Amino acid sequence: MSINGRAYIVGAYEHPTRKAPDKSVAQLHAECARGALADAGLKKSDIDGYICAGDAPGMGPINMLDYMNLKVRYFDSTDVGGSSYIAHVAHAAQAIAMGKASVVLITLAGRPRSEGQATGTAARPGNPGIPDSPWETHFAPVTANVYAMVAARHMYEYGTTSEQLAWIKVAASHHAQYNEHAMLRNVVTVEDVVNSPMVSDPLHRLDCCVISDGGGALIVTSPEIARSLKRPLVKVKGAGEAPKGQLGGEVDLRYSGGAWSGPRAFAEAGVRPADIKYASIYDSFTITVLQQIEDMGFCERGRGGAFVSDGNLISGVGKLPFNTDGGGLCNNHPANRGGITKVIEAVRQLRGEAHPKVQVPNCDLALAHGTGGLIGSRHGSATLILERE
Repeated sequence: MSINGRAYIVGAYEHPTRKAPDKSVAQLHAECARGALADAGLKKSDIDGYICAGDAPGMGPINMLDYMNLKVRYFDSTDVGGSSYIAHVAHAAQAIAMGKASVVLITLAGRPRSEGQATGTAARPGNPGIPDSPWETHFAPVTANVYAMVAARHMYEYGTTSEQLAWIKVAASHHAQYNEHAMLRNVVTVEDVVNSPMVSDPLHRLDCCVISDGGGALIVTSPEIARSLKRPLVKVKGAGEAPKGQLGGEVDLRYSGGAWSGPRAFAEAGVRPADIKYASIYDSFTITVLQQIEDMGFCERGRGGAFVSDGNLISGVGKLPFNTDGGGLCNNHPANRGGITKVIEAVRQLRGEAHPKVQVPNCDLALAHGTGGLIGSRHGSATLILERE
């Protein structure tokens, strides 16, 4: 069943906090929900569907439904890391198209900064439930190592340089300077990035995302309800999902699951990469963005380094403005599933509500893409195409 035009995003809210030692994760979820309802002009009693991932405490949606006293007829707890909340929008649209719900609330929240999590540099504990875990855990892989391995391979295969990767951080910083809530608001140069301490060769400290508390929420509704509200219409036009693992030993680090989820989303939406005016791309590391740009079809494989150079991702300068809130590299990364912020900023751009200094003129078609897990091993990818009607 195609979801093109079957659902609309009517509410979007990003929590302003970046450190919340005095709040619980459940409280952050609830505050985000309240913000999204206010943005949409809806009441809590209007909600009949709810989605969250593993960032919610306990049994995810079950405990949060009880905490927020929501009475729904549809719920979902899909958890595929950073791609979760991109997939959630598609799942909400599917539920609405099937008549299972009419107003679906989606919330994310996390406190990794207050809890002292070293998301990218702490050893990942072995999980005996993962079939390959016994063969991997004795190497003590950390998130930054696995992404650095992908960056090193890209450099070996295509001649990509650290300076080219640095342009992604530079673009994010140019946007973050206008975001009063961003953790890193100083504009950086290519030299600043490549001269920052090495975390995992070839990735430097400024190639890595920030770690923050916070969260966000979205509300997806039927077309009838969307048109009854006094909000700009943001249509869910296309979506795609794809996992990628070790492929039975045919390991290839040169592409991610986005090479499959992207084309599926474009096909359902009936548009091409060249039609996209703005892109929200999950940016756990600079290499994550570069690889997704290739996988989405914005440039040929191996040409990502040249594509992102010289400010090509900066709004008002380049041909593919990206992450105009500063993204995970500069603004926030409230949980390991922070893809919801990518949808929120895409909605702002389509509504014309981004900061005036970074608002893309005549922005009527946007992409939001998330990567969950480790692009060097097992991960999920999800892609959304959104349109201003």
